[in-house]
Amino acid sequence: MILHLYFARRFFRVFLTTLLIFLAFLTLIDLVEQMRRFNSDDVSFYDVFVLTMLNAPSGIYQILPLVMILSSVSLFLTLARTSELVVTRAAGRSALVTLASPMLVSAIIGVSAVTLFNPIVASTIKRYAVLENQYSEGDNSTVSIGREGLWLRQGDDDGQTVIHALIADERMTTLSEVSFLRYGANGHPKTRIIADSATLTNKGWVLANAKVWPVNIAGNAEENAQEHRQYTVATSLTEERIRDSFAEPSAISIWDMNTYITELEDAGFSARRHKVWRQMEFARPLFLMAMVLVGAGFTMRHSRFGKTGVSVLAAVMLGFGLYYVRNFAQILGENGQLPTVIAAWTPPVASIMLALGLLLHMEDG
Repeated sequence: MILHLYFARRFFRVFLTTLLIFLAFLTLIDLVEQMRRFNSDDVSFYDVFVLTMLNAPSGIYQILPLVMILSSVSLFLTLARTSELVVTRAAGRSALVTLASPMLVSAIIGVSAVTLFNPIVASTIKRYAVLENQYSEGDNSTVSIGREGLWLRQGDDDGQTVIHALIADERMTTLSEVSFLRYGANGHPKTRIIADSATLTNKGWVLANAKVWPVNIAGNAEENAQEHRQYTVATSLTEERIRDSFAEPSAISIWDMNTYITELEDAGFSARRHKVWRQMEFARPLFLMAMVLVGAGFTMRHSRFGKTGVSVLAAVMLGFGLYYVRNFAQILGENGQLPTVIAAWTPPVASIMLALGLLLHMEDG
């Protein structure tokens, strides 16, 4: 038990050190990038620094597998050079028993990352998007989907327009039972429009059977209302921009994902991408454990056998390869070419089996 606690403490210490080093590098690089993007008198250095800090959790969350495999390599290289692994084997403990405590620590880190760190990442991504939208110049648009229908917001130099539709097609270019509320550059509403349908074309939103109320004039707005069989509202939105405005799965907390998926499906849209992301998050602890096994498989040999650099390079390259296979499976799952569960769970399970086979071959021949 004491030996297990010793290895667990050593591994957690190495993991924290590696994590802080990567966090410092990512923060510095992102700070320079943010300063380049927002090189304006209207955005202070403090604002840029806040943006960098908000973007840091997302960056470190994405590279957790890399941090994990480097931590594993660093730990077992140190243990091999100090002959601690030799002493452990001489005491009758096999390599798999030695790996039990680092594997347990990696599982705890993975579960903590999904349950505790994931909501923090989601919150910082949302806040970063809001501040970035404020500091950026040019048009902006957002989309929100809920049980009450589809909400869109488009912006241009003349002001903002809020669009609400009860029904939308799969491509989100045809809206039914739609209403437009247009705001002027001063932020005050100026026009309200309702229509049976709205179709997105190259000319803008083409409304059928529309009724237009001017709301920024004195008197009765109904008396000044106009009805049109066809009415066009200019827009900078495109089908691609509307789709891109959907909340990224990473911007939604794992605790809120089920509710968001339900609302998305109730609004008539596909939630496949979010379902795949949810399963990928559930499988994250298993994949982090696989990274520990991969790192150990190449570096648990004694340093006197030589080729340490080659072993480290092979471990890191294999880790990168498994990481990209995982991302490729995620893309296939989002496109519907693989079932959600298979796309999410096959890469980590296959990675563990591969690493175990490699480890047993290295240890027992």
